Amino acid sequence: MSTSTEKPPRWIAHVDLDAFFTSCEQRDQPEYRQRPVIVGAMPGNRGVVAAASYEARKFGIHSAMPIAEAARRCPDAVFLRPDMKKYQQASQQIFEILGNITPVVEKASIDEAYLDITGLDKLVGPPEIVGHKIRRMIQDAIGLTASVGIGPNRLIAKLGSEANKPDGLTVVTPDQVLDFLAPMPISNLRGLGRQTQKIFNRLHIQTVTELRAISLQILKENLGEKAAEKFHRQAHGIASDEVITNRQRKSISKENTFGSDIHDHNVLHDMLRKLTAEVARTARREMLAGTIVTLKIRFEGFETYSRQTTLAAPTHDERVILATAWSLFSNSNLPNKLVRLIGIGISGWEENSTSQADLFEPSANNVHDKKILEAIDTVTEKFGKPILQVGLSRKN
Repeated sequence: MSTSTEKPPRWIAHVDLDAFFTSCEQRDQPEYRQRPVIVGAMPGNRGVVAAASYEARKFGIHSAMPIAEAARRCPDAVFLRPDMKKYQQASQQIFEILGNITPVVEKASIDEAYLDITGLDKLVGPPEIVGHKIRRMIQDAIGLTASVGIGPNRLIAKLGSEANKPDGLTVVTPDQVLDFLAPMPISNLRGLGRQTQKIFNRLHIQTVTELRAISLQILKENLGEKAAEKFHRQAHGIASDEVITNRQRKSISKENTFGSDIHDHNVLHDMLRKLTAEVARTARREMLAGTIVTLKIRFEGFETYSRQTTLAAPTHDERVILATAWSLFSNSNLPNKLVRLIGIGISGWEENSTSQADLFEPSANNVHDKKILEAIDTVTEKFGKPILQVGLSRKN
């Protein structure tokens, strides 16, 4: 007589509030419901969209779009300045609710979290019941909708929450993982940059099914060992199931590996400009401001250097970060060689609240902020998923 020692499946949930900023405004102002609502700068000012309601998204409006473009696309939209105090208060209530469901909650941003709900079937019910309870408790307590994805690991949970937005629930059991992933465009996978996308295009890989059909050895030959193994694991639904409470990311960083080694400083500056804007946008979304700017650069022959400096005051302003990073590049006695990779990071956090709103529209009382955030130049469509590339003026 044999006995099974198979462990019960792990269950990880990803909870993502739907259009969080604008949903808070529509909740509090009934006259805004069913109308396109845009939170960010006000039309007539230089600034960007912080958030767009689903009604506004039908006009192609998205976060980080220049406010002038948003107003052109939907002049009848409701335009509102961010009310960060309101959003933070709602976020606090949400995390209190999640903490009453399970003590193992990891805050991913102001409006999303990972939960370890393994074992709750004995107390609450199967994952579907837990997911419905999460959505119902949030709706009943604060009048907002959330999309929930539940699966055996973080990757599947995150993709699940994205699958049925808004106000959706997707549960993927371990034996459903491969079928769930199979039809997805590879752009849904994590860590897919432009250079990797070009390689996948060359290999005629557009879906997860096509990625699985390529041997790991061929992927290593084209992507390198580390990246090949990462995408191979994702294609087979293998990812971390760890949820860490009280986690705050140590840093936010972005880097780019060039298709061919670069020496042109204008090209390097342009790439650093784009990477910096992505880093700054992430910091603003998570309401973080950092004091440490780090530049990473890898030359031909894989000779890698890292340079960093500490700012006098915390920032999540891409102009400040870019100017600091370029100064590090120009004044650090780096080798005069071809560059293979360049990256930028910010750390040394100070949580930020009151200054958040001013980053979407320059403050009338602050001359420095009048030139804030020149925004998105281009939006590309790859595999049906918008990829935003943000840029700043070359003047710093």
